[in-house]
Amino acid sequence: MITNSAQQAVDAAITSRRSIRAFLPTPVAREDIAAILEVASRAPSGTNTQPWKVHVLTGTAREGLCAAITAAYQDPEQNGQHQEEYPYYPREWKSPYIDRRRKVGWDLYALLGLTRENKAGMAAQHARNFTFFDAPVGLIFTIDRIMEQGSWLDYGMFLQNVMIAARARGLDTCPQAAFTQFHRIIAERLALPDNEMVVCGMALGVADPDRIENSLVTERAPLAAFATFVGD
Repeated sequence: MITNSAQQAVDAAITSRRSIRAFLPTPVAREDIAAILEVASRAPSGTNTQPWKVHVLTGTAREGLCAAITAAYQDPEQNGQHQEEYPYYPREWKSPYIDRRRKVGWDLYALLGLTRENKAGMAAQHARNFTFFDAPVGLIFTIDRIMEQGSWLDYGMFLQNVMIAARARGLDTCPQAAFTQFHRIIAERLALPDNEMVVCGMALGVADPDRIENSLVTERAPLAAFATFVGD
């Protein structure tokens, strides 16, 4: 039986989750990372296939990957040689999705004092993805290439569980599709087998409360905009 206090705790973990873009250097204990991943693995998956694989990066392993990807991103010639393996976003945008995308982008840049003309500043902010926004733990998620769309739906539930379990322990996260562009560098650094495909990355750590970018709270559409109740 779920008590009111348990419901409130779960709701609080969900509603307090935000994409954090500046972390403190506070280390995260390995046992806490393991506990988060073990809890997250209770996510449902079709016929219990459990398609997720997680690569936990700390210390020099994390630093090496960050340095390699950042160097590739900042070099125009190298950058152009790296493309995503799968389309995360639609190839053709329309409202309301494009409106939401633009708003969150400009809301973040406004907090950071970046104008539309400051292309270098925006590029530098995007590059912070590749240091996991200074989080001490970087997670890289992969999936077997034979898995189809249903398994990717299952994977999303696992990722959500990771973020909620982190919040339950006072930790913060930022899921990062930006890493998918540099899947070849990731594969080389992590010695991934050919059958493993990069899904995304995720920063894990303690949010820096003094950084302005962490004050961003994204809007959500009202219930009536996405839910239809059918029946009595």
